[in-house]
Parts: sequence; structure tokens; C-alpha cells
Amino acid sequence: MRVTQSMLSNNMLRNLSNSYAKIGKYQEQITTGRKFTRPSEDPVATVKGMSYRTDLNKAEQFTRNLQTVNTWLDTTDDALDQVGAALHRVKELIVQAANDTNTSEDREKINAEIKQIQEQLQDLGNTKVAGKYIFSGTKTNSPLFEDGKINENIETHDEDANGQIVKPYVNTKSVEIEVFDGITMKVNTPGFELFKGIYDFMTEVSKLLDDETITGDKISKALGMTADEDGKIPGLDQLYENVLSYRADVGARQNRVELMTNRLSSHEINITKRLSENEDVDYAEAITKMITSESIHQAALSVGAKIIQQTLVDFIR
Repeated sequence: MRVTQSMLSNNMLRNLSNSYAKIGKYQEQITTGRKFTRPSEDPVATVKGMSYRTDLNKAEQFTRNLQTVNTWLDTTDDALDQVGAALHRVKELIVQAANDTNTSEDREKINAEIKQIQEQLQDLGNTKVAGKYIFSGTKTNSPLFEDGKINENIETHDEDANGQIVKPYVNTKSVEIEVFDGITMKVNTPGFELFKGIYDFMTEVSKLLDDETITGDKISKALGMTADEDGKIPGLDQLYENVLSYRADVGARQNRVELMTNRLSSHEINITKRLSENEDVDYAEAITKMITSESIHQAALSVGAKIIQQTLVDFIR
């Protein structure tokens, strides 16, 4: 096959164009810090990158969800701590009122403080987070106390096919938030039973203090496991134990939130690392390749100048 001058020129131009393209590719990698800028350059890596970014977005959402969980649990723990402190003060007042040397005026003053504490406990029962009542089960838009009384609307029930009530029960369903793929955490603490017991107890104690015929011994019995003779109203000791049980449950969930936070943080770091390995350019390698390509390009230019034959004008010189 006869190799013509035009063939040599065309091949040289094509190779120079390819050389320019390589240099441009490496320059773009160094400028952007990425191995590719168009999906067509590496479709497989592009699909992987989309998957990694989806995982990162989910991890960020789970982190925000955990912050919400922490807010609910911290608020619940703080409210229960204040409930415990209030009950402790009630115990002091009952011990003081159980002394038969108290006059009716003394009992009246003690009762006045107990009623104020009862209002404070009702306020704690209506604690809200972002406009949601945290002790009302799944009925987060309904307060636990309404008009100074326990809100019976918090109660719910099962119905048969005819709409008849089969089994009344208190709304103790959980409000759950997803904190990882397929993992949810309970964030609320249904407090109907706890605060109803406190409400009944405080009401009973207030009645005892209003009755001047009640002796100190009967008042002191309210400190036991039951506050009334029928045993339907829990005593102060029982209520305090219930508060501690609720706080223990909240504390256990707070510990799990901390573990989930650490796990999510490690998960996010691993995804970021894989995304970087998939897309981020190795600067040392890219710079080395670019310098090598530039050297080859300069050599190609030098050789190309020798391949192109001199024209008649060059001979006339």
C-alpha cells in the first residue's frame, strides 16, 4: 500500500486531536476533582454513585429523626422528673398533715398547696413537643387533662361488627419514628394510667384534708400502696414507684438512641468513603498522567513537523 503525504498528515492530525482530548480529560479531572463528569463516561460508576447518594440522603434523614426522638425522650424524662419532685413534696405535706396537732387552718393551708401541686401535675401531663401532647398515646392532638379533669376522650375501645363496644382500654399505642432501614423507635410514653392514678390520689387526699373528722392515721395511710379502703386508688408510694418505672423505660430508650446515633454515624462515614472511592479522582495519578500526556504530545508535534515534507518555497530559499 502506498502511503501518501495526505495520509501522513491526516494520521498526525487525528493523533494530535486524541492527545489533546486526553490532556483535556486529565485537566477536567484535576479541576473538578472527579473521575468523570458525564454518565456516559462510566455508566456503572454512575449507577453506584446514585445508590450511594440515596443512602446518604436516607442517613441524613435518619439523623434528623434521631434528633426528634431525643427531643421527645428528653422532654419526657424532664417532665417525669418534675412529677417525681412534686410527689415528693406531696409526701412531705401529707406527713405534716397527718399530725393531729394541726388546726383546721393548718390543714386548709396544706390542702391549698396540694391543690396547687395538683394543677402543676396536670400541666406536666399536658406537656407538648412541637405542638404534640407526649402523654396522650397516639392521640397527640388531645390533652391529657382538660378543664381540670382527666380527658376521657383519650380512652378508646374495640368494637364488634355491629359497632358495639367489646373491650374498653386506654390508648397506650406507640408513636414510632424510623431511625434506620426497617428500624423504628417508640418516642412517646402513654401516661393515661399514671396521671389518672395521680389525679385520683390527689383528689382523694384533698377530700381527706377537707374533712375535719378525718384523723391523722387515715391521712397517713395515703402514703401506702393504696389511698382508699377499696384499693382502687394507688397510694403515694405506688405512684412514686410507677414514675420511677416510667423513667427507667425512658432512660433505656435514651441509651439505645445513643447507640443508634453511633451506628448511623459509622454508616454515614462508610458510605461517604465508598462514594469517594467511586467518584473522586486520585490527584497524584491524574497529574502524573497529564504530565506524561503533555510530554507525548510535545514529542508528537516535533515528529509531525519532520514528517510533513518541505514545499517548493522551502527549496527556493
